[in-house]
Amino acid sequence: MENEANKKYLSVPKKIAYGSGDFGSNFFYMLVSSFMMLYLTDSVGLNAGVVGTLMMVSKLLDGVTDVFFGSLIDKTHSKMGKARPWMFFSAIPLAISTILLFCIPESLGITAQYAYFFVFYTLSNAVFYTANNIAYATMSARITKNDAERVSLGSFRYAFAVVASIIVSAMTVILVDNFGGGAAGWRMVAIIYMIIMFAFSSIASLVCKEIPEEEFEVKMSSNGEIKRAEKKSFLELLKIIITNKYYLIMLAIYILSYINTGIGTTSGTYYFKYIMENPALLGVVSMSSMVMIVGLIFNPSLVKKYGMYKVNLVSYIITAVLSVGVMIASYMVNFTGIVVLMFLKAVTMAPLMGSLNALVAEVAKNVYLKKNVQVEGMMFSCSSLGMKLGSGIGSAAVGWILAAAGYVGTSDIMSAGVISAIKFIYGALPLIVTVLLVVMCWLQKVVEENQKLVNEK
Repeated sequence: MENEANKKYLSVPKKIAYGSGDFGSNFFYMLVSSFMMLYLTDSVGLNAGVVGTLMMVSKLLDGVTDVFFGSLIDKTHSKMGKARPWMFFSAIPLAISTILLFCIPESLGITAQYAYFFVFYTLSNAVFYTANNIAYATMSARITKNDAERVSLGSFRYAFAVVASIIVSAMTVILVDNFGGGAAGWRMVAIIYMIIMFAFSSIASLVCKEIPEEEFEVKMSSNGEIKRAEKKSFLELLKIIITNKYYLIMLAIYILSYINTGIGTTSGTYYFKYIMENPALLGVVSMSSMVMIVGLIFNPSLVKKYGMYKVNLVSYIITAVLSVGVMIASYMVNFTGIVVLMFLKAVTMAPLMGSLNALVAEVAKNVYLKKNVQVEGMMFSCSSLGMKLGSGIGSAAVGWILAAAGYVGTSDIMSAGVISAIKFIYGALPLIVTVLLVVMCWLQKVVEENQKLVNEK
């Protein structure tokens, strides 16, 4: 077992190919999570509170499809493997539905526009992106059995995601204006971004080969005999994962992480438009994410020396302290302070973000050691569920708070209440969520328990 754990499965080019998948998917994710609300309120003229509510309803449906697609991936048997076919074939309908999402007809009545948005938002997120993203996450557990390589894959993946996020954050508003602004500008940007998404999703799913299924389905029993993993029904598997405390903690970590992302990206567009009065500055702040790559580079060696638990916990305690500074700087409208602190936060956030896939694989391993069942697909549904539910809650919270403060997207003048609400959303709300993340990191001790289980066996 020790030799198997240390066996090398992946070359650097394959790690790059895998990471490039997140580069493509973030052209979808960042466009929808960061700019959907702005497009709907300022170009289409819809109410932020109603849009936020529709997003949340859609995310509830998302929770069902996440677990459903995870189960389908676990039951898939093909020449491409379990996860790869789902990632490859879901990319085309994902691109089409996203483009249609940014083509809300002006001729429709207001109620029909809300309905149109809800249908295509749900299709793109709850159906096609769910299938694509869960398959992509599951691949990290199917293309290598080496724990160190899984941590490395997480670093490659997140590094590519950071680059894509910076590009989308910095260029979207500029591109929309260059393409004529308004609905036409958003439509053209959506088309370009979805072409990029499809290209890189295809690279990742075609280049990275899965390990033969047989290698995952056997283990040694206590008397030394070969024992195959048990087959369970969907409901049995669902019961197994939702009663595993480490799965629930992992799901909470994903949800909280992407609540912060949803709040930060969505509120950032409003903060720099109305508080800083310069939307282009959002791109400068987004560049801070590039520094996260520094943290990702050192993450594998830190984890190897100190373990994932200590590295994640300590790094997020520091992140919480830095978040206090961001809150103060945002209320003082101190752009330099915001940029510097965001750069530092990017470094301290990197260990957890780079370790997420490896942690989910550890939770799947925990289930396997306890129950003798393979649940990678359903287990990695927590990444997709947490990402979309978290970003949905974050974006919806922005919409609800803005609506409660009296925000009107078509108005040229914002009230003092709206200005205060924007500062609260951008500065104080992320701090609260970060403190909750520290608690979750403290509770997530799955690696230590797995080691005990292995030693006992």
